[in-house]
Amino acid sequence: MPGTSCARTTTSMRKKQRVRLGILFGGKSGEHEVSLTSAASVIGSLDPEEFEITAVGITKEGKLASPAQVRKMIPSHLHERVRAYGYLEARDSKMRLMPVPARSRSNSNLTPEIVFPLLHGPYGEDGTIQGLLETAGVPYIGCGVLASAVGMDKDVMKRLFIQQGLPVLPFIVIRTKELPERLLKLHRVVEQQFGYPVFSKPANLGSSVGVFKIHSRKELAGAVSQSAQFDRKVLIEKGVDARELECAVLGNDGPMVSVVGEVIPSHEFYDYEAKYHDPTSRLEIPARITEQQSKRIRELTERAFQAIDGTGLARVDFFLEKKSSAIWLNEINTMPGFTPISMYAKLWAATGVSFQDLVRHLVRLGLEKFEEKSIRRVF
Repeated sequence: MPGTSCARTTTSMRKKQRVRLGILFGGKSGEHEVSLTSAASVIGSLDPEEFEITAVGITKEGKLASPAQVRKMIPSHLHERVRAYGYLEARDSKMRLMPVPARSRSNSNLTPEIVFPLLHGPYGEDGTIQGLLETAGVPYIGCGVLASAVGMDKDVMKRLFIQQGLPVLPFIVIRTKELPERLLKLHRVVEQQFGYPVFSKPANLGSSVGVFKIHSRKELAGAVSQSAQFDRKVLIEKGVDARELECAVLGNDGPMVSVVGEVIPSHEFYDYEAKYHDPTSRLEIPARITEQQSKRIRELTERAFQAIDGTGLARVDFFLEKKSSAIWLNEINTMPGFTPISMYAKLWAATGVSFQDLVRHLVRLGLEKFEEKSIRRVF
């Protein structure tokens, strides 16, 4: 059971004096602000007696933030909880993230033991930062390069799910450059193969940024063009009248799976505004579904995680069609939000894993993955 495993993790973590944890946040994707909120939530929730946090900010321009910029990126009441990133140090062919030393601890080892890349969207959740950390020999929390890249690209992700026999809704993908010349044909394909409504979304983005529900032909061109502003590929997917369900994964090999939760959006669907700015959107955990449906969704969650070779954590999203009760796998999110209203932590809380234990477990999983890779032979 998750509670037993995490209890062992809690005991082992408390034997150490303060885990040196690097929080990597910000980024130049359209989800920059979501990342700031996630970082503030994690920093504010962790016990300062257990975690020594170094904040490593990335600006909207994609540059490493200065200590002054880092302080502007997190709420003022959290400034005393973190050390701001100071500089990069290269030693023994490895990169070290060196924080600004506190006067009282100037002789302590300040290098983070492990990094938590709380970056959402491109240039953070898509394997790019994971590749940098791998090259630098820095342990980190979460999925590796391949799983992160596949999990970000909805086109590749869905094709991989289909290959693994997982149920996904019919979709097509159009490259942004081809959109003007294919627009007329697109109308015909949508109406003949899908019918309305359909959804258009950037292939590589998250938090429902650039996602539009299209109800009729007159909305199609405008919506697809707006989605195309965010990525080189646009995915157009058949719409269904469905409930939106989510399930969380925690682990490397043989991962644990949480209870199932339901998103009840205040808008027509769970768009960016409904996720982050509308207090009337709510989460229902556990979801009011049958035991058979819950078992099926939890099984598909684990299969989806294994299909992309996931490690550490992920949240898997589903549609439960209201009329037919068909279950459709929507997508996997390899770095789900850690805001106060985010589903991932709440799903584990309902499963019996506290936020503190969740972070402890993720730290252990990240170090475990790093140690396993370190002992492999290199030719």
